Amino acid sequence: MNRIISNSVCNHCRLGIAQTSLALHSAKSFILITVFTVLTFNVMAQQKIVQTAGRTQLGEFAPEFAHLNDDILFGEVWSRNDLLSLRDRSLVTITSLISQGITDSSLKYHLQSAKNNGITRTEAAEIITHIAFYAGWPKAWAAFNLAKEVWNEDVKGEDAKAAFQREMIFPIGEPNTAYAKYFKGNSYLAQISDSQIPFFNVTFEPGCRNNWHTHHATKGGGQMLVGVAGRGWYQEEGKPAQEILPGTVIHIPANVKHWHGAAKDSWFAHLAFEIPGENTSNEWQEAVSDEEYNKTELSQVSSTHPNRAAGAVV
Repeated sequence: MNRIISNSVCNHCRLGIAQTSLALHSAKSFILITVFTVLTFNVMAQQKIVQTAGRTQLGEFAPEFAHLNDDILFGEVWSRNDLLSLRDRSLVTITSLISQGITDSSLKYHLQSAKNNGITRTEAAEIITHIAFYAGWPKAWAAFNLAKEVWNEDVKGEDAKAAFQREMIFPIGEPNTAYAKYFKGNSYLAQISDSQIPFFNVTFEPGCRNNWHTHHATKGGGQMLVGVAGRGWYQEEGKPAQEILPGTVIHIPANVKHWHGAAKDSWFAHLAFEIPGENTSNEWQEAVSDEEYNKTELSQVSSTHPNRAAGAVV
């Protein structure tokens, strides 16, 4: 009996040792993999910042300062972006400079860097507004003057889209991918109502327009557009283009070839109502050429108010 117990204990011991050895081996493997992963991630995530302004401007006069600026401040501190992102370092830097009242070329440089590192115009305005309550109103005013130069040079993309959304009560909606092949430029579509009278809000980025197209019907039919925000154009084949501003109403008869879209320098949105009719269908045709589109700006000469254009009702 003692021998059986002894053998059983030994077997359990051997099994325990084997399991412990396997666990230790697994743990070591896990640790090695984890360390390797962390090291790899850090190497991949870190972006080396190269700066030459110090040597370019002060290399001969103050070589040690140039070295500290280019190699230490930017080469080492800014390059530790695996520990603190470039975006966050830009946020810290512009906050520090504005708080000290430093609103010279160095702040403009760091504002530009902040923009390059992902801080949007909307975020920059909110950051400076927040700083104003702690650092002082005059400092914020001075910073805003520089920020406007940086972000207002070319307000495009998501920043401009967000700004345009604030101009109107209807949503911009989602990218109009289903009909993208019939548009030049990016457009967006939001269904406002899907019952009684279904209608959509259609948004165009600057310069975007749809192809020539026709709403066919044997009776009734056609389309009605209502300008919501921005500035755009509507044109029937063989007729001058009509400008569309917020409040402009365009009645489009059935079986009339036409196009509509944004002005070159403005986002634009309109509501689109499909008019009920018999045997209705839409026919998409050729794209509006650049030559045709460019003539729209020249056609705005005959009226002092766009709503006086033919076919428009206030």
